[in-house]
Amino acid sequence: MARGRGLDEYRAKRDFRKTGEPRGGRVRGKGDRFVVQRHEATWLHFDFRLQVGGVLVSWAVPKGPSLHPADKRLAVRTEDHPLDYAEFEGLIPEPEYGAGTVIVWDAGYYLNLTEKRGEPVAIEDAVEHGHVKVWVEGEKISGGFAFSRMGEGKEWILVKLDDDGADRRRKPAKTQLASVLSGRTNRDLRG
Repeated sequence: MARGRGLDEYRAKRDFRKTGEPRGGRVRGKGDRFVVQRHEATWLHFDFRLQVGGVLVSWAVPKGPSLHPADKRLAVRTEDHPLDYAEFEGLIPEPEYGAGTVIVWDAGYYLNLTEKRGEPVAIEDAVEHGHVKVWVEGEKISGGFAFSRMGEGKEWILVKLDDDGADRRRKPAKTQLASVLSGRTNRDLRG
C-alpha cells in the first residue's frame, strides 16, 4: 500500500449495508494491475487506479485519459481502494458517497517505469514523491503514462508519453463507453 494510507479513509466514507461496493479483503489476481473505471456520479469522471502493495492507489480524472501526448489531464488523488474494487461495477445508491454508476472502462497490467538519475524507483516511493511513470497494457489504452503531483496537494497532472500507444486522433474516453468486463455502459446500469 502507499505509505500511511491504507483503507481506513475508504471504509469511513461508505455504509456497506447500503452500497454494493467491496469492503476489501478479497484479494484477487497477482501482479501489478491497473484499472480505469468510468464513474457517472455528481460529475462524470474516470478513476485511474494502480495496484500498489495491497491497495489500488487512485486518481479521479475528469476528462479521462488521453492518447495525445500534448494533452494534460487533471488527476485528483483520492482515497486508496481495496484490490477487489478493480472488478466492481454497479450502482452506488443515493445518498451514499460517490452515488452513481461505475463500470470497468479498461483494465490490465502495468510496469513501473519510474526512474531517478537513471535508477529504478519503487512504485510506493514514486507515489510518495509525486512522480509516477508506468507502461499499461489495456484493451483501450496502452503505452506509457506519467502522473506528476502539482505542489503538495491532491492535484496531479496525467500525460500520455509519446510512444507507439500515442494516437492524436483516437479519443476512447468519448467514443468507447462500454465496460471491458461486462460490455455494459453506465446508462445500462441506470436502467
